[in-house]
Amino acid sequence: MILVTGATGNIGSALLKELRAGGHGPVRGLTRDTARAAFPEGVEAVAGDLAEPASLKSALAGARSLVLLSGVGSDAGVLMAARHAGVEHVVLVSSITVETHPHLGPARANLAVERLLKESGMAWTVLRPTQFASNALLWAAVIRENGTVRAPYADVALPTVHPADIASVARVALTEPGHRARTYAVTGPEPVSARQQVGSIAAALGREVPFTEISREQAYAQTIAVFGAEAADAVLDVTGGDANDALLAVRHTVPDVTGTPARPFRQWAAENVTAFH
Repeated sequence: MILVTGATGNIGSALLKELRAGGHGPVRGLTRDTARAAFPEGVEAVAGDLAEPASLKSALAGARSLVLLSGVGSDAGVLMAARHAGVEHVVLVSSITVETHPHLGPARANLAVERLLKESGMAWTVLRPTQFASNALLWAAVIRENGTVRAPYADVALPTVHPADIASVARVALTEPGHRARTYAVTGPEPVSARQQVGSIAAALGREVPFTEISREQAYAQTIAVFGAEAADAVLDVTGGDANDALLAVRHTVPDVTGTPARPFRQWAAENVTAFH
């Protein structure tokens, strides 16, 4: 039994599809509202809240593998509940900032969860993805209204990753040998800047999308509105303000682990173009 948390999110939903398509199972998808969950046929929808580990008792019963997104709920409580339920292997989705920006608060928090997992007695695999392609959805409302996308660090190119590639690496780690006690940095196949991302969305839409570069100071207010004051500086640092060689580097984890090329940002844009109409 595999329990996928964050099952309605970008990574979890893609992972459920891959697991079912590959005939792996049984599979459970964790959601706070089973009535609204639209999971692939054969996936058991189970109720629970990562912020309330006691609510996971039924979901964890009989589960031998767990996929957990760091920082979504009470990580320590969830890991303790998983261990007590007999879970043998946890695939943790952490962040590449643990190695690229270890001094930042969110990175220290992710590292703390990684350490908790490694000290839990359960087998583990840690995934450290870079910037998600799906972060571009933050521009969706502006683009739908034919407005101008405004972003800082317009030409800093990061190897943005398609969430489905994170799911693919997780699926292999869950279902094939040789991936326990491994830590994988996960990136896309090529660097892509904010300006280039908007260009890919424009190409998918078949129309121009205006783009304007703004200063860090101008971006700060809108970053606070989305991520909160505590995380705003960290977000701006890792989206270009403090881009270092480790953050900019393309890693070959996706093809090496899955045997298939990583998906480029333009593919994500084409697949999600309806969000921008």
